[in-house]
Amino acid sequence: MILKANRSLSTGYFYLQEYDKYVSLNRANLDLAKKINDSTAVTVAGSNLGSYYRYTQQNDSAYFFYSKALKFYDSKEVSEEKANALFYSADLQQMAKIYTAAEDDAVKALSILNRLPETEYRLDMYWSLYNLLAINSNELENHDKAIEYYEQSIKYAKMMQDGFINEIYSINNKANVYRKIGRYNEAIDLYESLLPLKSKYEDEDPTFYAVLLNHINKAKFASNDYDFKILEGEYKNAYKIIKRLDDEVTLMHFSLDLSEFYLNNGYNDSVVKYGEHALDIAKKVGSNQTRLEALLNMSMAVNGDKARPLLIEHIQLTDSFRAEDLKVRNKFARIKFDTEQIEAENKQISKENVYLLILSMGLLLTVILVYIVISQRAKNRKLKLIQVQQKANEDIYNLMLSQQDKVDEARAKEKTRVSKELHDGVLGSLFGVRLSLDSINFNEGKEAMMARAKYISQLKTIEHDIRKISHELNTDFISGSSFMDIITTLIESQTHAYNLEHKFTYTDDINWDLVSNKMKINIYRIIQESMQNIYKHANANVITICVSLEKNLICLDVVDDGSGFDISKSKKGIGLKNMRSRVSDINGTINFTSQLGTGTTVNVKIPYTN
Repeated sequence: MILKANRSLSTGYFYLQEYDKYVSLNRANLDLAKKINDSTAVTVAGSNLGSYYRYTQQNDSAYFFYSKALKFYDSKEVSEEKANALFYSADLQQMAKIYTAAEDDAVKALSILNRLPETEYRLDMYWSLYNLLAINSNELENHDKAIEYYEQSIKYAKMMQDGFINEIYSINNKANVYRKIGRYNEAIDLYESLLPLKSKYEDEDPTFYAVLLNHINKAKFASNDYDFKILEGEYKNAYKIIKRLDDEVTLMHFSLDLSEFYLNNGYNDSVVKYGEHALDIAKKVGSNQTRLEALLNMSMAVNGDKARPLLIEHIQLTDSFRAEDLKVRNKFARIKFDTEQIEAENKQISKENVYLLILSMGLLLTVILVYIVISQRAKNRKLKLIQVQQKANEDIYNLMLSQQDKVDEARAKEKTRVSKELHDGVLGSLFGVRLSLDSINFNEGKEAMMARAKYISQLKTIEHDIRKISHELNTDFISGSSFMDIITTLIESQTHAYNLEHKFTYTDDINWDLVSNKMKINIYRIIQESMQNIYKHANANVITICVSLEKNLICLDVVDDGSGFDISKSKKGIGLKNMRSRVSDINGTINFTSQLGTGTTVNVKIPYTN
């Protein structure tokens, strides 16, 4: 009765917008429901709290309460409420960029919906879930799958009575994928198919027409098949429309698009003008990605003295945002880990209770005595398990802190080194050359010409120094970078951090420019994971890494002289699973060779087509 009364009262507080009381009552209900083991009440209170925190953008808290609610649903339960909780859980994980887990929950929600009768609300859920799966696939560069999911979302939007807006959003998103993968004509055709429908959606979403115009402009711009003046006019037309509508977020994106358009065409003043506008709005609305892109655009449009503070701010923001993303993902991972552990314990306790019930049918007195003994043992096991878990969590947390400290220390040293290089080397040399040139500026004759030639030569040397510093900073997988140099840097930095000796050999027979970025990233991560495993578990002194080409296969061998391990007992390790998953993702094979006391060999073979 208390649960029902609190539930009704909390609903009243919600409609009165007294959210503190709404949260307080639902938290009380959650505690009471767990105390009396009322699983239905737990799922209701947990979902209510999850929804509140989701709509107030406290995503980690929202995920925590949805996870609590999902834990109390029966594994075989088929209900709209459970599908809803799975969808919201998937949505929160997608926003935290935990794409695989988000996809798992979305697929589970679809499986439940497939067994429920069709309603307008459930059709809308189908649309939302397929839209989420499409976004996931697009982020993971699986563009064909993203298009397939968008087509599914369009199908369900057509089945809805009020699905028109859903449908045009999905068509627009599908066109965005076409634009991203370079199928510009198909993207433009889809965008333009929505323009004549303006009268149907302008009341519900007045910004959508301007967004469509801008997407068409972006597709033409990306295709490089355009007349500058005509496309500039179309960009500004869309910009004026959205400015009249006073939609700051959309105006921010339009300003950034104009900044990129002018940057590509060499109009630097316009790059700075629209870049600053996008940056101002991004700071106000908290759009981190827009801030980074605007800073980068402006830094490329101004001279060196003005570019430097922009680049420094870009680097600082990138580090800050990356650290924040890592914190969020770790928090989500801990919530999921704790939930799975509790579920496992509950299953074990339930199993023991079944055994006790069967025994009670035979001899009541004996069962009572056995129950006391088993119950005590179960408590001891549970207490021991909790202690072990706490110790493991502390070790993991300390290890993560130690790793992060090493990374932060290395990053700080590198920034200090670059700062010193620029200040003591490049700027000092430039200052000296400038003073010397000033001193002979009004001199004439052969001697003055010889002096000028000397200082011009020094300027060339300074130019070489700047190019060298720039090259050292550029470690991305982009055209012109040596992949083996990147791998060498990884191995040297990791082995230095881990206090390991290393030997690294590779063949020049592989043209890494022909190898896809996806394959190179996975090779990089496999080497990184192997070295982490060696550091954590092997107690090794020397690590040998070899990259070779055999029978049109890229062969990667990682060998250590550590303590080794029993392969038959280590198949469930997370590190080994990650490596197998990465190799499978690029159609390769991986083998582990190890025995206790004899070290470990990891052999990876990946198809190479030249």
